Amino acid sequence: MANVIPVKTPAETALDEAYGGLRQVLPGEAGVRSLRENAIANFRASGLPHRRVEDFKYTDLRALMRDANPVSTGPKDLPSADGKAEAFLAGIDHVRLVIVDGAYSPSLSNVSELPAGLHVASLAETLVSADATLVAELGASAPDNAVLDLNTAFMSDGVVVTVDPGVAIAKPVAIETRHSATAAQATFTRSLVVLGAGARLTLIDSYEGPDGVAHQTNAALAVKVCDGAELHRLSFQAQGLEAQHLSSLLITLGRNARFQSFALEGGASVSRNQLFLTYTGDNAKALLSGATLLAGTRHADTTLVVDHLALGGESRELFNAVIDGEARSVFQGKIVVRHGAQKTDGRMMSRSLLLSETAEANAKPELEIFADDVQCAHGATCGALDEDLLFYCKARGIPQAEAEAILVQAFVGEAIETVENEALREKLSALTEAWLTRRV
Repeated sequence: MANVIPVKTPAETALDEAYGGLRQVLPGEAGVRSLRENAIANFRASGLPHRRVEDFKYTDLRALMRDANPVSTGPKDLPSADGKAEAFLAGIDHVRLVIVDGAYSPSLSNVSELPAGLHVASLAETLVSADATLVAELGASAPDNAVLDLNTAFMSDGVVVTVDPGVAIAKPVAIETRHSATAAQATFTRSLVVLGAGARLTLIDSYEGPDGVAHQTNAALAVKVCDGAELHRLSFQAQGLEAQHLSSLLITLGRNARFQSFALEGGASVSRNQLFLTYTGDNAKALLSGATLLAGTRHADTTLVVDHLALGGESRELFNAVIDGEARSVFQGKIVVRHGAQKTDGRMMSRSLLLSETAEANAKPELEIFADDVQCAHGATCGALDEDLLFYCKARGIPQAEAEAILVQAFVGEAIETVENEALREKLSALTEAWLTRRV
């Protein structure tokens, strides 16, 4: 039988060649270099994921990512103005950590007087230290995934945030990842957040870039929430209209840990947000929620895997999508209950609201249960605005467009209400209202 030789796409060839040119200058000692070499070997073997790969059935990156941009080696000039995240956070006292064109920028960050118990370092500098514990935590619970393999191979910089045991940080910590270059580029950043036992933190991670430039982002965030710690995370993506955005979140929860996450998705022409949550300690709880706002021809994919390895875990997932024009939304969610993970309680719901005849929503909720004393359920709905409710609004003198906006805001607000911080909820509602006004 003749050997079958896979044909590489221009993007796959460019990425392989880019790694060959950068491998000697990427930060890290022997342990990190080994991680990189294994990751690029995996990518060479698999290539960009396509529709025949089950997890990418609805997001064919081989077709969507025709070319690979040059990999950024850092900004030539630092931006002179605050980014979109600073506008979002106006009026909220916070710790700002800024990553520009793939490189952490202390000069744009406000790290001169950090709260007691909070520590921040550059990932690039930390990688050089060859900390074996750090290397292990950067890839903890990482699945077999080509997007993550590329990030591991090329990871250049990011931030390492640690909170001492028992310390509650009052200020939110914002990790702002920005593109500033006027020429299309690719960035590969990875950050690590570790909460010691009993610690508490609010984390905001954002991704942004200018309109008119087809930047490519591959960002990964690894999070370790130790026993009894609590993390509240808010994420939003405001990339340029031509950008491609790939992000991965890797979380491990210790015993009695608490994790709440909300993600607002929009902006980029193609986006995929992956979330991999692993329960390593008993009686941990997590609430994962998000809202996707799409118009034009955008494509947004939210994929999550919640893996219960320990006893008594509780997980809740609620994701709502609003789709207009010819846009396409994808939701793939899986709850896995392993042998011995008794008393697990997992519930997942995905809802899609179609505002046009050409909008498309794809949902694939899954359960894999290998224990017998559990409570798990999943569901998905898809439909248009309720005509009776629209008629009710218009009968009371509310114009059609305003009536639609009220109903859409109520639909998105169901997910936004899961955010505990009232000021952040108001900011998210304002972003939703702004999207409804322009709907592009």
